[in-house]
This record gives sequence, structure tokens and C-alpha cells, in this order.
Amino acid sequence: MAESKTALEILRRPDDWSLGSPSLIVLVGDEPFLAFHMLVLLRDRLCPDEADRMWAWREFAGEDLPDPRDVFDEAATVPLFAGATRAAIVRNADAFVSQAREPLEDLTNKPKGGRGLVILEVKSFPSNTRLAKAAAKHGLVVDVSIPQRADLAAWVRHWAQTRHGIQLAAATAQRLLERLAGHLGQVDQALARLAAASDPAAKQTAIQPDAVDDFAGSPQERTAWGMIDSAGAGDARAALAHLADLLDGGENPIGIGAQAASVLRRLSAAARVLALPAGDGRPRGVEEALREAGVAAWPKALAQARESLMQLGARRSRQLPVWLMELDRSLKSDASRGLRARLALERLFCKMARPVDSEKAAGRPRGVRS
Repeated sequence: MAESKTALEILRRPDDWSLGSPSLIVLVGDEPFLAFHMLVLLRDRLCPDEADRMWAWREFAGEDLPDPRDVFDEAATVPLFAGATRAAIVRNADAFVSQAREPLEDLTNKPKGGRGLVILEVKSFPSNTRLAKAAAKHGLVVDVSIPQRADLAAWVRHWAQTRHGIQLAAATAQRLLERLAGHLGQVDQALARLAAASDPAAKQTAIQPDAVDDFAGSPQERTAWGMIDSAGAGDARAALAHLADLLDGGENPIGIGAQAASVLRRLSAAARVLALPAGDGRPRGVEEALREAGVAAWPKALAQARESLMQLGARRSRQLPVWLMELDRSLKSDASRGLRARLALERLFCKMARPVDSEKAAGRPRGVRS
């Protein structure tokens, strides 16, 4: 029985991977970056000579529901003089699989022989179907999603070294994934920019997390992180200015709220574990609590999170989940757009603002009574 593979494993060490001779290859999952690079790897294996790719590598758009006969005829055509393996690829093939399930089962159960093969790119491939069982036994199934327990930071560090020629500190990879919400395509683009900006003489020196902020994400994404950092520091005025820029630029309020929640929930989790009784799982200090809550373990990130936690205080930090739930409910109902959405987000940041000294606000020196 053919063993199911994951794209993360294959792309980490492609030279150690043996393709074999399946009649059907299925790329199943929802990570387009992994699917793209698996197709590139398959094309290089099947058609190593670029001159052969014009006739030996044919792609069909699955959303156009191509005629199955055209796909199978393309794979069945035997080359006369070239050594490349002919491949018919159906992208976004979920509907195509439903349309051509029986012929695909027949194809998978037959030995490849001298024919070419069919490659399907699908979002789902239920394992209890006859086709999936046949593909697992005689074909090749590659998981192009990100496994839940994958050490993605280690994978990004390896990818940065082998594909871009740069060294990343462990915390730098974590920072990239955090800033870009785990989107590997955007991470790869940020790595390319980091590599282009790196001093060739210092390419063996690990890039530190501080360098990420200038390269990770679009200007809108960097504005969003600036908004969250300002809100955590209690600077409501700066947070609201960043928020205005994002909303005026067309950003979705629900997306802004979700990005803020991903950071603020970590602060709340740290506050909750710090409130545990001594000897009952309470961390030894604030930084340990922040690391347990998922804050990136590098000095600047920990210092920034510590400052936010201290500024908010224990009571407000533990209230964050309630505030975020109220914000989410509001943004998905009565305040889903326009000024109401802006007001709902502004209300959250004002709740997080640094308390104003009433005497200082009134213009009197501290301790002087009227």
C-alpha cells in the first residue's frame, strides 16, 4: 500500500523523496503555496527538460469542468521520441472528481505502463470512498495542508536556508509566522525581501526578529500591528489613528478585530495563569507566563507584551475575552459596517487606554488641592 505523504515533509528534503510510478497523484489540502511547489517538483521530476514541457505537461481548469475524455486522452498519449512522462493536471478538481469518479477508479487500479499520469489538485478527498482507497493503494496521495502539530517555525528556517540562502534565528521564524498569520506564500515573499536586503558577507549570521517588521506584510498589515501595539501600550490616540487609516483604506472591521484578538487573548491567558495560587501551576514570573500563553520568546516581543500586561493590569487583562466576545458579536450584527463598526473597535481601544491622572489632566501639580 502506498504511504500517504505530506508536502511539508517532501519539500523539506525533496532529494530524498521517490516518486515511484503511479497512474494517479492526488494533491489534497488547502495551502496553495504547498500545492504550487509540489506541482513544480512533480513537473521537474516528470519533465526535466524544459523543451518537453510544452507538450508533456498539460493543465486543465477544474472549475471549467473539462471533458474527462480530454484529460484521459492527454495522459494516455505515448511520446514517440522524448523521454518525458506525459502528465494531465486538473487544478481545483473537486467538481471534476465527482464527474469522473468511475473512470478515475479504473485508471488508478491499472498499472501505469508506458502511459502518462493524471494529477488532481483538490481541497477534500474523503478516505472512505472507493477512489480514495484505490489512490492510497496504487496511486500517490500528498497532503498539501499544514498539519496541526507541525513545527512550522523549524520548517520556515530550513526553507529560508535552502531556498533563499539566509539564516533565521528561531524567534525570527516565529515572528514571521505571527505577523503573517501562518500564510506560507507571504512568508516566502518576506524571506525573498530579507535575502535581497541582506549583506552577502553576513549571510551566515542569523537574522534577528527586529528585521522582520520592515519586511513582513503589506503597509496595511504593518499598520494593523502598530495599532495593536499602541492599544496594548495604552496609547488610545495612536491606536485610533492607525484604525482610521485601516478603515479608510478599505480593511474589513471583522478582520481587524480578529487580528487584535489573536494578540490580546495571549495577554489574557498570561494574566489568568499568573492569578493561580502558588504551587498550583502558577509560573515563576511574568515572562514565563507570557511564553506559556504563546508570546514569541524573543526579548523585544516579551518586553512589549510585559509592558502591555502591566499597563492593563490584572483585572482588565482578565476581562479581555469578554470585551473581545462583545466586539465580535457586535461586528457580526448591528455594527457590521460603517461608523458603528468603527465605534465598536474604538470602544475596545478606549477601554484599554492608560488611565489619565485627573489632577494632571486638570492642569494642577500632583497632590495640590483646590
